[in-house]
Amino acid sequence: MAGTARHDYEMQQKAKRDLKTCKDPCEQLRLQCLSRGSSGIKGLGRVFRIMDDDRSRSLDFQEFKKGLRDYGLFLDPGEIEATFKHFDKDGSGTIDFDEFLIKLRPPMSKARKEVIMQAFNKLDKTGDNVITIADLKGVYNCKHHPKYKSGEWTEDQVFRQFLNSFDENDDGTVNHDEFFNYYSGVSASIDNDAYFILMMKNAWKL
Repeated sequence: MAGTARHDYEMQQKAKRDLKTCKDPCEQLRLQCLSRGSSGIKGLGRVFRIMDDDRSRSLDFQEFKKGLRDYGLFLDPGEIEATFKHFDKDGSGTIDFDEFLIKLRPPMSKARKEVIMQAFNKLDKTGDNVITIADLKGVYNCKHHPKYKSGEWTEDQVFRQFLNSFDENDDGTVNHDEFFNYYSGVSASIDNDAYFILMMKNAWKL
């Protein structure tokens, strides 16, 4: 369940307008991600994870710069350096990209975070803090999916495609951060708390 197309479009347009007057490099990065729609931050996370060859979950300055360029996000060299330093709190020369993505998320109210957590917990049937295909069985009904009905896909293929909406590192599972990165984008497309919460409750039957 993605953000509605209309909200997504409005958010993209607003982010593009705000970018014209934005001077803060970190906010510019956030707006550039949001101008790609509700999955913009998730997409940047995916680029960084692909680059993380040694699975250290951290990036040095060159990797950070390359990741932004590969994803098509443009900042001046000085702005990239300022952004990197902003996230490299301990001056170690590396940044933790999970922390970076969390800070890049648009602000969310406590009520929104709670309803996202409720949805995650409902999907995480085994309670091991990751959502897998096994968790989805019995929670997510794939019988109405067009490709399942036509016989083109098996039940597992439908579940895999569903997980792909959230999965940033293509490991076939979705953790808490990946789920939140996805919904932070959807959240940014909807101004009204009550509407966002209603949409989540309807989508996940909470």
